[in-house]
Amino acid sequence: MIQVTILKNEKHACVGFRTKGHAGMSEAGQDIVCAAASVLIINTVNAIDRYTSDETSLVSDDEEGVIEFELPNSPSERAALLLDAMILGLESIVDDENYEQYIDITFEEV
Repeated sequence: MIQVTILKNEKHACVGFRTKGHAGMSEAGQDIVCAAASVLIINTVNAIDRYTSDETSLVSDDEEGVIEFELPNSPSERAALLLDAMILGLESIVDDENYEQYIDITFEEV
C-alpha cells in the first residue's frame, strides 16, 4: 500500500508531503496504481521546481518508495495550486472502489 501523508500548516495550506511504499496491485512495471500515483507526485515536485521560486526540500529512496517533499516557507500561489491538484488526483484514486485498498491518504498539521 502507498501511504501518503499530506503536511498542512496552521492555515491549512499544504506545505509538503511524505509517501512510502508501493501499491502492490500488480508486479513492478505493471502496477497502474503505483504508476498513477508516481506520475502525480513526481510531476508535482518537478512542476514546483520549474514553475515557482519556492524553496523546497526533497528526500527520496526509490527502493523503499519514499519521497519526502517540503516547502519550509508558506507556498506561493502556484505551488499551492500544484499541490492541491496532486491531492485531487490522489483522492480520485482513493475514491475509486477498484483502487482504494492500494493507497491511503492522511493529513497532518505541522
